[in-house]
Amino acid sequence: MSQPNTLIFVDFTSDDPKASAAFYAEVFGWDVEPRPADVFYRIVPGGHFPLDDGSPSPIGNLHMGIFDAANARPHPDPAGVDPRAFSTIGRTARTWILVGDDTQDRILDTADKLGATVLWRNHYWSEFNGNNGAFIDPWGNTFVVWSKPGENPTEQEGFTHE
Repeated sequence: MSQPNTLIFVDFTSDDPKASAAFYAEVFGWDVEPRPADVFYRIVPGGHFPLDDGSPSPIGNLHMGIFDAANARPHPDPAGVDPRAFSTIGRTARTWILVGDDTQDRILDTADKLGATVLWRNHYWSEFNGNNGAFIDPWGNTFVVWSKPGENPTEQEGFTHE
């Protein structure tokens, strides 16, 4: 049996990886490790994917990283290569975060306080039965925070719907 190509890591670009590390630690409560400091940071969101009954499965959450746009590592050339800036124009990839024992409001409020741009909040998407909000961090990375409202959700006042 062949093994499929497997996603193992996602990196976020920044012109200040240390500041980005502090931002994600405060907004999401993640452990962020310098690997090496000021060049690359590994985000360890912790926990395991839950089973249907809510208990942890043996599958750990994926790790993520923060890299310096001026010299993205790894690369065979120690000085890196162009381009050396991150893109902030148009749409960027979106990273979806399942909210655990936290709240979307706290996450969005903290991101906003730390310089992010909140794109929306309090939206329900019936196709996937999820409440969501989103922000763009100070480095142009887009995050959608997601939570499940339960098996038979009722329309929530003040929420947009689709």
